Amino acid sequence: MPKQLEVRDVETHAPTLVGANTAVQTDDLHAWFDQLHALRGITLNVPERQVTAIIGPSGCGKSTFLRCLNRMHELVPSARVSGTVRVHDQDIYAPGIDPVLVRRRVGMVFQKPNPFPTMNIYDNVAAGVRLAGERDRRRLDDVVERSLRAAALWEEVKDRLRKPGTSLSGGQQQRLCIARALAVSPEVLLMDEPASALDPAATLRIEELARDLAKEITIVIVTHNMQQAARVSDVTGFFLGGQLVEFGPTNGLFTRPTDKRTEDYITGRFG
Repeated sequence: MPKQLEVRDVETHAPTLVGANTAVQTDDLHAWFDQLHALRGITLNVPERQVTAIIGPSGCGKSTFLRCLNRMHELVPSARVSGTVRVHDQDIYAPGIDPVLVRRRVGMVFQKPNPFPTMNIYDNVAAGVRLAGERDRRRLDDVVERSLRAAALWEEVKDRLRKPGTSLSGGQQQRLCIARALAVSPEVLLMDEPASALDPAATLRIEELARDLAKEITIVIVTHNMQQAARVSDVTGFFLGGQLVEFGPTNGLFTRPTDKRTEDYITGRFG
């Protein structure tokens, strides 16, 4: 039976990499589902235009944390948050802030590819831009091509844009969903286990894509795969029992963790 680690209160810090600006800052972030206290005082700084990985065992609060960064958490009945989340120094939970606009600034890609089933490839990518009021066909064409190129999918689909999005392979569908998120020019892209349902080749494409995208936007990726976190991220946070146990440069966290619980998790002593 896997060893179970004690979950105890821990003082957390919010380091920023030398030379990196902060894209997202959380301060004493708590989240609940009714009476379930899912996040407990998360304070950290997500560096701009880098890949931040969030790791930890199932049920530790990784995905809840991600959803708090673009106010998707509040879509769940009985869910609530306290504390502060700032995106480029704007409090996204402040009174009067439109959550729909927050979700354009902070896009999200989910574990299972979810192209709109009634739309073709072109319309899947253009959907958010049209919703924002764009109707000019030439500008829509430019957005669709730019987004598909950014998602490393253009060459594979440019001759079949009128085919259903669901006609693509699983890996292609996930890149289509990334293109859809990129079409509205987000500042941050959240990726919740984006490769967990994909084969190794498709997983590699998603990892390479995350690295490429981080040249232009900030990426936060939740993954259960520690090898993936080590390959793709610049900084990593380890969550346990709704707490942030350790957060820092990925290489240091995996080779010289400062907390025994982090060491026990990454060496497989529990999980």
